[in-house]
Amino acid sequence: MITTDILVAAGVSEPRAILFAPSLDDTCTKFQINTPLRIAAFIAQVAYESADMSTLSENLNYSAKALLTLFPHHFDEATAIQYARKPEKIANRIYANRYGNGDESSGDGWKYRGRGLIQLTFKDNYRAYSTDIYNDDRILVNPDLVAQVKDACLSSGWFWIKHGLNALADKENFSLITERINGGKTGESARMAKYIAIRKHLGLG
Repeated sequence: MITTDILVAAGVSEPRAILFAPSLDDTCTKFQINTPLRIAAFIAQVAYESADMSTLSENLNYSAKALLTLFPHHFDEATAIQYARKPEKIANRIYANRYGNGDESSGDGWKYRGRGLIQLTFKDNYRAYSTDIYNDDRILVNPDLVAQVKDACLSSGWFWIKHGLNALADKENFSLITERINGGKTGESARMAKYIAIRKHLGLG
């Protein structure tokens, strides 16, 4: 179902396509992402979210200026300078005290930072994914598993189903899928370009 050609059509390099295709095929089978419309929407979104399957863990290596722009509620000029280019400290600050994460000193922000093809973030989400897929806490205990191919793919399929995205793909409501994943419309044109390319490859026009 998911072939390297489909991933290459989305802009993924051939080596990365070869690496990810088997796990993505398993994921799409498990979560019934099993029609051309669903496949086109899913692969377009996960390819965009992961920089064409090259980035499986959130970077967070921000400058002081970027921190003030992106996280104005968490930083002022003084703290932005203090935290700049310190990804672990940044994660622990911006993700503290939300969705199961402890305070900044707990380290949960960094431990449960975004990973996978669709960035799984926060302790509660790692726990829910681990419970739903494995019926144990293995992912909560070792969250770095989500930055490896198998769980990077499975977690993206899990997110897709949890947010009802197959139904939106069936209706070709790609813009709303972007909003459900992103919380806004970041990268909308680039996502759409991938979607159109995959649709064409799959004969959808």
